[in-house]
Formats: sequence, structure tokens, C-alpha cells
Amino acid sequence: MTEPHELSATEAAVRIDDGDLTSETLIESCIERIAAREDNVRAWKYFDADSARSQAKALDRGPRRGVLHGLPFGVKDIIDTATMPTGYGSPIYEGHQPAIDAPCVALSLQSGGVLMGKTVSTEFASRHPGATRNPHNPGHTPGGSSSGSAAAVTDNMVPFAFGTQTGGSVIRPAAFCGCVGYKPTYGLFSAAGVKENTRSFDTVGLYARTVDDIALFRAGVLAVEPEPLNTPDLSGLRVALCRTMFWDRASDATKSVIENAASTLSKAGAVVSELVLDGPFEDYEATGRTVTGFEFPRALTFERTHHADLLSEELRDKGIKRGLKVNFEVYQAALRQLADCRGWLADAFSDFDVILTPSAPDEAPEGLGYTGDPCFNTFATWTYTPGVTLPTNTGPKGLPIGVQFMGPHAEDTRVLEISKAAFPVLVES
Repeated sequence: MTEPHELSATEAAVRIDDGDLTSETLIESCIERIAAREDNVRAWKYFDADSARSQAKALDRGPRRGVLHGLPFGVKDIIDTATMPTGYGSPIYEGHQPAIDAPCVALSLQSGGVLMGKTVSTEFASRHPGATRNPHNPGHTPGGSSSGSAAAVTDNMVPFAFGTQTGGSVIRPAAFCGCVGYKPTYGLFSAAGVKENTRSFDTVGLYARTVDDIALFRAGVLAVEPEPLNTPDLSGLRVALCRTMFWDRASDATKSVIENAASTLSKAGAVVSELVLDGPFEDYEATGRTVTGFEFPRALTFERTHHADLLSEELRDKGIKRGLKVNFEVYQAALRQLADCRGWLADAFSDFDVILTPSAPDEAPEGLGYTGDPCFNTFATWTYTPGVTLPTNTGPKGLPIGVQFMGPHAEDTRVLEISKAAFPVLVES
């Protein structure tokens, strides 16, 4: 018998609307799941069971609030919450209590969602890891920086959670943990109330266990009525297989998954061809790192000038010192080159409906000191295009390997629909 915490968000929403399930029952099931698993997974920086129960009881007594009515969600701990502390993954902000909710949180609550707690983030959404472990194997990283959110959703602690992506911080943890991750078009969700990392790239993203759940969560965060995703026919779909300039970093297992996915889509009637990145994409990784290098230490000026002793050595002596050496003119040139990349890609999309590319180089690395290489995620992040990762396969170590679909700028719904149609075809293909 399916326990309430095992339901997809879409299933739970229908049952709540039909009167077959109360929010209180769902929340209590999630609380029990967290109690049973948190010592192993360590997904939560702050969790308030009593607050969650209180919210659920109030929702059950009152009228339907919105599309997320009665559904629990987690919030990455670099996103401000008025009723819970927000630590930004740093001891500098231990116990810090923001005055207001970030818009994405406020909109979720307005839509009837139940805020369960704050999920673990790496330090300032950078590289220094938090305590979270991969729910499939605690000896492996869950990825970063949205480690707790991906782990909590995958492990059935909550059906929804917020993450953020500046390089690969939504898609990579989703791929490593084995849930659906959605990095929207840059700017679709407000980044107000999110601790700034790199303003040119910071993007609020979503985690769920199905593509339909992502669409439901997205409607709540945007305060719009949800529309069921269409399931487009794969026959005739124009798919670009893009190995990117990082293909040599992919494991044999990942290469096999992506190439098999292309073959499977082709057999389903899709028109698959290859997309090779050239022109302005030369030195793409270094270009993006220049932008991050310039902006990140400036966003942390107060922290590095007042609390340098509380910064990790990794952040203080590597990321910040290196970034402060970036020349302003070089930074501006990098911004222009990335704008050229976006224009080049927009032109390329006239020939394709969607791009197929790896979600990560491999299964989650062993150990908790390294959150993995974000290289395959920077393609969508720095070009401002929507990306979705699907947990379609497992690798030789028994850990998830995902596939990533990217779409044209502002065509998020279309990418979600294609992902929904492709998922059952690609699972363990």
C-alpha cells in the first residue's frame, strides 16, 4: 500500500481536492519519513515539524488556497524565509532570521504550500560541501550546491523543493540523486531574497519526482493556473544530440546512456542530428568562469572583509582571491562573448525542437568532499535557456545517470512537454 509520502505531488493534490486525503495526513507521513531517514541522508539544515503540522491543520480547516493546497515543500537554505532561519550555508549566518520571505517562497505559501524546512546548501551556493549524503549510497556526494533539496525529494521526504543554479547546482544534484530537476529560463522566477552568488547567472530552480509535478510546482511559484502538460508525438520531433566541448570528461557509462537515448528517440520517430558548438563557444568554460570570478567575490564583500576567518579555506584562498584578480575589461569582454553564444544558440534552435545532452559527467563521485563537475550544466545556465534532467538510467555503481533536455529561450513549457513524452521511452532504454 502506497504511503502518503510516496505519492507524487500531482496524485496527492487530486486526493486532497477529492477529500480522500488531508494535508495533515500527508504532512505527518512526510514527518515520519524524515525522522526515519534524516540521520542517513542529512538533507535538512532546519526542520520544524510543529510548524508544518500547524500549517496543514489550518489549510484543512479553510477553503482551498491555490494549486499547491496542502502540499509540502523544502527551501534551499540560501533562500530567505521569514518564519525560519536562513544560514546561506555559512557559520557567519548561523541563526540569521530574515524579515520577509523570498518571492518564490511567498508565492508557494500563497498557493497553499506547506513550508517544511530549510534544506542543506553548500557554502554560499559555491563548492564547499554541506552535510548531505546521496540517498542511494551515503558514501557518495548528492552533488551541489542544492544538495539537500535534491536528496529530500528523491528520498520521499517532500514532493517539492527549491534549488538554485549558477553553474550546475540544480541539474547536477538531481542527476546524482535521481529525481527530476528543472532549471528555467533565466529570470523566469524572481531571484530576490536569494543570497547572491553571480547575478548574471543565478537562477531559482525546482525539484520534483515527475515532470507533471514540476509543472504543478511551477504554476504555484508563478501564481498562474496549472495547465496539464501535453504529450507531444515523438515522431518528427527534431532532436539535436550535443556532446558539447566537455564530452571527453564523460564516463563511458554516461556516453552510452546519451547515445542510447538518441538511438531510442530515433527509433520512436524523432529526427536526430548532431549539434557541434563552435564560433563564440570557443573557450566557453573559461569565459563563464571569468564572469563568476568577477561577480562572486564582490557579492561577498561584507563577508570577506568582516568575517574572513569564518569562510572556508577553499572559498577564501581559492575562489575569492582568484576572482578578485579578474580584470574589469576582461570581464566585460566575457559578458559580450556569452551574449554572442546566446545569439548563436537561438539561431541554431531554428533547426531543432530540443537539445539532448548529458546531465553530468558520470554517476555521483565517491566521497563527500567534492560535489562533482558542473560542466554539462553550464551550457543551459550561461545561455539562459531552460533545462530538464530526467532520471532514466543507473550506472555500473548502481547510482543514477540522467539525461538532459534543453530548449529555446522562454520555451519552458515545450521542454517540459517533450521531457514528459520522452521519459517513459528512455527509462532504462
